[in-house]
Amino acid sequence: MDDMDLVYQQHAQTVYRFLLSQCRDPGLAEELTQETFYQAIRSVDRFDGTCKVSTWLCQIAKHQLYHHQRKRRRETPLPEEADTIPPLPSAEAEALDRDGRLALLRQIHRLPEPGREVVYLRSFGDLSFREIGDVLGRTETWARVTFYRCKEKLRSGGADDEK
Repeated sequence: MDDMDLVYQQHAQTVYRFLLSQCRDPGLAEELTQETFYQAIRSVDRFDGTCKVSTWLCQIAKHQLYHHQRKRRRETPLPEEADTIPPLPSAEAEALDRDGRLALLRQIHRLPEPGREVVYLRSFGDLSFREIGDVLGRTETWARVTFYRCKEKLRSGGADDEK
């Protein structure tokens, strides 16, 4: 990997989407993408070529996200002011919507790996099946089939009996 600018141009979007799928925060995903490439430059001599560059970069990105999450857990959040909370349009509608999203996320979380990660990358990371295959070191067809099977499990409620 002689030209890191070229590597950045080719893989920054994939790394960003991967991080966004994991943290669901565009600002944090952008910051961690930059940190990922900084760490990649620092450790480029350790890249042995046994995997794709995108896979190597996503592994670095995953470690950067874990590091950020550990650091954030150690920090004590400041209490927020009561007047900064916007009024909710309808408490009942918000509760129903939140309960539905939470139920779906619980079902997704119960899916076995690597299917769970495929669903997260496709649904929240907006990655193509080809990109998911690249990130996970598999084929595009494998990513499609895995996503389809997981989607069917979610529809039938079958994810509940996995764990």
